[in-house]
Amino acid sequence: MAVIYLAPILSIIFGVIILVFPRVLNYAIAVYLILIGLIGILNI
Repeated sequence: MAVIYLAPILSIIFGVIILVFPRVLNYAIAVYLILIGLIGILNI
């Protein structure tokens, strides 16, 4: 159940980070995609 809330929470956190540090956008997207990929592969 906790995984269901992971994506929206990550989106909010990354959104705030991107607003404060626009150069972090590439890293934020990369980490987000890696996490979503791992969740999909692990089928959690």
